[in-house]
Amino acid sequence: MKIFFPNEYVNSIYEIDYEELLKKGIAGLVFDIDNTLVPYFIETPSEEIMTLMKYLVEKGFKLTLVSNNNKKRVELFAEGLDKGLQVRAFHKSKKPRSVNLKKAAEHMKLEQCKVALIGDQVFTDVLGGNRTGLYTILVKPVSEKDELSTKFKRGVESLVIKQYLKYLENAK
Repeated sequence: MKIFFPNEYVNSIYEIDYEELLKKGIAGLVFDIDNTLVPYFIETPSEEIMTLMKYLVEKGFKLTLVSNNNKKRVELFAEGLDKGLQVRAFHKSKKPRSVNLKKAAEHMKLEQCKVALIGDQVFTDVLGGNRTGLYTILVKPVSEKDELSTKFKRGVESLVIKQYLKYLENAK
């Protein structure tokens, strides 16, 4: 069951303690897009996301996007984000498969143990990141509106999250 448990679980990307990640030796951040950064129906990054990404680059993080969505959607979002940040984006990554997560770490020229994956889904982001040896951070979805294929998984994911929270409580 622990393969489905993230290293951290937070409300949003804005609640992550990035300073603490640096202290842990994390130098690269892999972000999922849909419902992690923006709802799946929003095509471009907000100013708030742009500000956060610039801050992270200034702190020394290398950034990558890895999404299961299609090329057009991912490239459009990445183009809106790039503005000199040099963020590589991988589309149709087939998470939880590890191939593109490994490519993201390679692109950033980092060992997988120095990379954190930040996403909103247990069965794609957390499972894929854990299988690849990445530090995983699960965030609550930014929107309740999901694509149909994701809606089905949310119910089962909620059971895993309950088990994870129980595990944390028992570990205290």
